[in-house]
Amino acid sequence: MSTKTPAAPAKAPAKAGPRPSGSKRLFRKIEPYIWIAPSIILMAIFIVTPIFKVFQLSLSDVSRAGKIKGFNGIENFVKVLKSPAFGLVLKNTLVWTVAVVVLSTVLGFMLALVLNNQFRGRKAARAIVVFPWATTLVIQASAWNFIINKDYGTLNTLLMKIGLISAPVNWTPTPGAYFAWEIACGIFVTIPFVTFCVLSGLQSIDASYYEAATVDGAGYFQKLFSITLPLVKSSLTVSTVLNIIYVFNSFPIIWTMTKGDPANHTDTLVTYLYKLAFYNGKQGEASAVSVIGFMILLACASVYMIYTLRKGDEDL
Repeated sequence: MSTKTPAAPAKAPAKAGPRPSGSKRLFRKIEPYIWIAPSIILMAIFIVTPIFKVFQLSLSDVSRAGKIKGFNGIENFVKVLKSPAFGLVLKNTLVWTVAVVVLSTVLGFMLALVLNNQFRGRKAARAIVVFPWATTLVIQASAWNFIINKDYGTLNTLLMKIGLISAPVNWTPTPGAYFAWEIACGIFVTIPFVTFCVLSGLQSIDASYYEAATVDGAGYFQKLFSITLPLVKSSLTVSTVLNIIYVFNSFPIIWTMTKGDPANHTDTLVTYLYKLAFYNGKQGEASAVSVIGFMILLACASVYMIYTLRKGDEDL
């Protein structure tokens, strides 16, 4: 006699949860935009609106009191470009930006390599390096002015005490010399930013890469150019682009040390447009200078970013 095994009862189909209503689905779609709305509103108020206003002023006839009289096309740009001082100021701006960005990037990268090593007092060294960056630029520029002063500067005092000079030296005999000191000050206060940007990239590199390279017999410079530089390229790109923007628009160092004098020989675009707007009452021309600087900066940063990212994709 055969015994039949009773069949297992069929499982009831799982009940689907309640579907969200139309209002909930709509809220889920717009929820991200709700969260970023405050940032967008603030950017529109404090960034987009001033930029629009500057473009408007650059294309308008503006009174000394800042009142817009009417549209005048590119007349402000023509006046600026015909000004004999503009060519000198533009050259100063390019020299200032290139010199500070390039030299601070090279020196900051070298300093980051040193601080990435293990040695006694590394934490204290890192804290000391950040001091110039943490101090305001006005204080830094004032300190440099005090250091290079001929009559009571600490540089002359130090050199005379150690016997290297017998009489005070005028360290700023020409506008070019004074401009070189301003560049030195700019480099000094910019190095910490580059150092810590690169240092963050160096600390993210896995040590196994260097160990494998050592086993293969690679030397220090082979590791530097084959491992370190490619892996910190993104950090260098960020620091360089931000430096171009910051240095190009830097106002406190030039204004504190020389105010662009004598005769615009140490002016940059930022200090020059400040004089046009608030000393000469030419707000339309000052806005035109601002727009020109904005376009130059936008072009340089865009070209650098496109070139660097495209080269990075080719390397991958």
